[in-house]
Amino acid sequence: MNFETMIRDAYDESIWGVRKGDREKEINFLQNYIKSAKKIVIPTSNEIKIKVINDVLNEFGLSKAEHLDINTNIADLNRMPALFKAILALDQSECDLIIARGRLGVPGSGSMLIIIDNKGRILTASTSSSHVVHKKEIKDALYDEITNALIRIGLKRVK
Repeated sequence: MNFETMIRDAYDESIWGVRKGDREKEINFLQNYIKSAKKIVIPTSNEIKIKVINDVLNEFGLSKAEHLDINTNIADLNRMPALFKAILALDQSECDLIIARGRLGVPGSGSMLIIIDNKGRILTASTSSSHVVHKKEIKDALYDEITNALIRIGLKRVK
């Protein structure tokens, strides 16, 4: 099975009103897809983000991510800055996965970490409240977000 077949089957189930939620084979496919990713990029100018994300990827036995040096400031003008950062990277990188982090929505909405594939399909994501609310350092909030994004699709730490 490939992503296209899996997605088409799920769409057909939804159209016919028989979709009852995610299947174990879909989750397993998604996990294996992420585990097999060789080139992962992070669009950011923040070195702390790169280090924290790579630390967590290592804990889960996943490939190390590369820094994609692009200016993502324009993303804050978009309604969904985190997703827009990922799409900016998608258009400027040959990669398997993109991990982007930014504001969730309007100012004050908190942040989102999102993982997309090389076709722009959202594989997983995680959110956190605004820094004003959670009071965590960026490295701690980011650690929680990337960890939660991986755990929510059933991946486990290996280290």
